[in-house]
Amino acid sequence: MASSVANSFSGLKRADDAVYTGSKPCKFTQWAAESSSRRSSKQRVRLAGARSQGADVAELQTSSSGPLLVPRQRYCEAAHKTIRRKTRTVSVGGVTIGSEHPIRVQTMTTTDTTNVQASVEQVMRIADKGADLVRITVQGKREADACFDIKNTLVQKGYPIPLVADIHFAPSVALRVAECFDKIRINPGNFADRRAKFETLEFTEDDYEKELEHIEEVFTPLVEKCKKYGRAMRIGTNHGSLSDRIMSYYGDSPRGMVESAFEFARICRKLDFHNFVFSMKASNPVVMVQAYRLLVAEMNVLGWDYPLHLGVTEAGEGEDGRMKSAIGIGALLQDGLGDTIRVSLTEEPEYEIDPCTRLARLGMEASRLQRGVEPFEEKHRHYFDFQRRTGQLPLQKEGEEVDYRGVLHRDGSVLMSVSLQQLKNPELLYKSMATKLIVGMPFKDLATVDTILLRELPPVEDKQARLAIKRLIDVSIGVLTPLSEQLTKPLPNAMVLATLEEFSSGAHKLLPAGTRLAITLRGDEPYEELAALKNADATMLLLNLPRHDEKVSRVHASRRLFEYLQENDLNFPVIHHLQYPSGTDRDDLVISAGSEAGALLVDGLGDGVFLEAPDHDFDFLRTTAFGMLQGCRMRNTKTEYVSCPSCGRTLFDLQEISAEIRDKTSHLPGVSIAIMGCIVNGPGEMADADFGYVGGAPGKIDLYVGKTVVKRGIAMETATGALIQLIKDNGRWVDPPKEEE
Repeated sequence: MASSVANSFSGLKRADDAVYTGSKPCKFTQWAAESSSRRSSKQRVRLAGARSQGADVAELQTSSSGPLLVPRQRYCEAAHKTIRRKTRTVSVGGVTIGSEHPIRVQTMTTTDTTNVQASVEQVMRIADKGADLVRITVQGKREADACFDIKNTLVQKGYPIPLVADIHFAPSVALRVAECFDKIRINPGNFADRRAKFETLEFTEDDYEKELEHIEEVFTPLVEKCKKYGRAMRIGTNHGSLSDRIMSYYGDSPRGMVESAFEFARICRKLDFHNFVFSMKASNPVVMVQAYRLLVAEMNVLGWDYPLHLGVTEAGEGEDGRMKSAIGIGALLQDGLGDTIRVSLTEEPEYEIDPCTRLARLGMEASRLQRGVEPFEEKHRHYFDFQRRTGQLPLQKEGEEVDYRGVLHRDGSVLMSVSLQQLKNPELLYKSMATKLIVGMPFKDLATVDTILLRELPPVEDKQARLAIKRLIDVSIGVLTPLSEQLTKPLPNAMVLATLEEFSSGAHKLLPAGTRLAITLRGDEPYEELAALKNADATMLLLNLPRHDEKVSRVHASRRLFEYLQENDLNFPVIHHLQYPSGTDRDDLVISAGSEAGALLVDGLGDGVFLEAPDHDFDFLRTTAFGMLQGCRMRNTKTEYVSCPSCGRTLFDLQEISAEIRDKTSHLPGVSIAIMGCIVNGPGEMADADFGYVGGAPGKIDLYVGKTVVKRGIAMETATGALIQLIKDNGRWVDPPKEEE
């Protein structure tokens, strides 16, 4: 069929535009030719190319019967402001999901599903916290039978909250539980395909057709039952559990995730069943964001309008888990994508509701106000594949007395604000900046703050405070101070922070020649004001949009600035500077920072983070900033954990074991450890981890290196020690640092 698509979807104008193939971009015509030779033409989308039809539309020849070949295009309603994506309404019991309704929040029980009383009590606690839906794992017939009792008991107790059955590997169980639960979540990677062995498979055209026919044969009865009983469905792809068939053809990629879901969606549509939502979850926020964008982009071409369930899977616990979720979910909400969300934490499920609600509130507010900036043309941002725009790091200039090359870090920088009061106790300040101390002298370490801002300089006669600052400058830690301070109380070798207005006025010319300069700006200034940057020799830009500006979006203002910089070949490093007022809640700060700055860093836009909040201590702000960089896959300063949130399948106490493993391994920056309660997503999510600790059987642990199991059936009592030994055997262990006296 022929479909007309707005020309605002960039890339539909020329048949040879680049497309995203999962592993690397290639030319559209090249990809179409290669694809046609690899699979049967009956199931492959036929694209005749994109013919321009004037300024407003381009024609795309396609077929809804097979996999997609879609050129690059936009994935959201607008590039310059938040407009919520329009969707159909999906009904789950008494709850409606879609763009005409609030963003719904949900979580998942951790109890044994056959323990009806414990499951009912946990669902009631979750509902009391404000959840709209609750998911329960249903792995076998016993669990399916228990679901009837759980549902009936909750209704009798006055809790009609919709229940969602989580299904893996068990089509017959899905059919049973569809008779009582309101929604069925199926995983396309394991509903009809065999468990992934991470083998590369070769398919003839007939073989692939038979695989698709098998999926339809297995899946159709569930679709028919959902239609009969008025149930909803989530087609929930997990990056960690793609089938060998999908990975062999599309790679372990966002495109493979989308195609895996679309195979099932086409069957639903063929059977005239539309009461379903999509999800594209991954433990890596960057992969997760790319997968959802590609999903929506392809739905736009086909004219599909199904709602989205958002989530970063296996996010972990505490602030790290909240930050990863805020980065992934928040980035999509800023673009108006997302209709129901879950924050997956290795904590009690009722604790997930609060950060979930905060994110939903941010998303609803952004779309209600349609926060943004004046329209601008976006040419340079990569929507579907990560390509970092790296600013030019400081170079040493002839005649400079100190080394400025360390004031920014190539993998992402952290800036912090320091007060005169903190300078009164230099050693405490140095420790809080995470420097190494040798005889009281600071030296840079892996997670040391790169640059500090002194809004007020100590008097020239305060020798002790100035010596404390000099010792930082001597080890290549940057010191920034406002232009007015440097003019009145000069500090040798300090960098000067000037507003764009001050720079444009030439006030900086009052400084000694060669003074290092940083410029702070909002990002939404008129282009004639930004033009002053073309004549700047700035060490960095600080992007700081005041929080009281309700109509302007930090994300869109920042994208506009980056577009301007790239269009004019200006390669200044850009630091995301976020200032929070007194009274800002700790979780609000984490969620907000992840949603705003993280949404930019996952696109490679930015070179660092600077968080300020008067109510919060220095250590919290520093670790939150470093956590954001690590969550965006930039600067790795601590052990990375891929930790599932637990469910009824979990074979050990995840919270207890996670705490034990973290206690013994948290000093291994650059090492990634997966802690998985069961095998469902274990090996796949461990594609993103170096080592894996996975529940293989009750009381038994399997250990992995990457996706490969290397030890099976280890008694849980000795499994943590065996994991440490495995890390040592692979040359990744270092002894923890000794505590300083």
